[in-house]
Amino acid sequence: MHILPSILRCLLLCLPAWPVLAAAPAPMLAGSYRQGVPVSAFLVSEKLDGVRGRWDGRALWTRGGAPITPPPAFTRGWPAEPMEGELWLGRGRFDEVSATVRRVQASPQDWRGIRFMVFDLPAHPGTFSERVARMRVLVDATANPSLAMIAQQRLHTADALDAELARVVAAGGEGLMLHRRDARYRPGRSDALLKYKPYQDAEAQVVAHLPGKGKYHGMLGAVLVRTPEGRSFRIGSGFSDAQRASPPPPGSWVTYRYNGLTSTGLPRFARFMRVRDEPPPPDPGPPNFVPLDSAR
Repeated sequence: MHILPSILRCLLLCLPAWPVLAAAPAPMLAGSYRQGVPVSAFLVSEKLDGVRGRWDGRALWTRGGAPITPPPAFTRGWPAEPMEGELWLGRGRFDEVSATVRRVQASPQDWRGIRFMVFDLPAHPGTFSERVARMRVLVDATANPSLAMIAQQRLHTADALDAELARVVAAGGEGLMLHRRDARYRPGRSDALLKYKPYQDAEAQVVAHLPGKGKYHGMLGAVLVRTPEGRSFRIGSGFSDAQRASPPPPGSWVTYRYNGLTSTGLPRFARFMRVRDEPPPPDPGPPNFVPLDSAR
């Protein structure tokens, strides 16, 4: 009768140690840009295809609360003020950054070229324009090239915004972010923070692999996925041959792009983009309405 407890104790001691997740503060989440939004009331920046991170003044964390462990020199001299930003290596290099961030003991060589591109200060009480000014001060005072700031600009018309989107996409970027100049930081989805891309994207969990046919015989044909709302559908395009040979495992989360919804409410022309390092944050529901103050 004493054998079973002993076996259980042995199994528990032999289990691998998993990273401890910190209680992650609720982030500010973006809504989607729509026609009629007063463009001049916002500051506009490029939407970077990196890994979102959170600096708490002492350590780096993913949005979901998992620790990020760069070499000590990477964060040397960083301010004690909490910052949100994107770990970024360049356009089209998300997979490289993601692999480095997931590596527990990545070398300084692995982190070379990666920068933490600051885009907000969650603990700052001021408006976004005031936070931008403070971000510039913090970055300029930090003698470490690993810390930089996403450029912010003011555009005055929807036509100018569309032209900027076309320029960024033509250069290999994902799209734009619009942040209300007079808005204070508020956790949850907000109409004070908007994303503008030539397509829509979302996240879903892989449920099963479906076999390929023809030239994909013996490889992945499509993945069956389920959205956070419980809707299921297939994603069969967007995968490289290497990804079809070693597809995202069931249970993992992926980001896909699509162009609107079908009459049944499913994504139209869903196309695989990338594997997510962690599940998406819970959607808090409709955006918080923030009254529009006078444009400063």
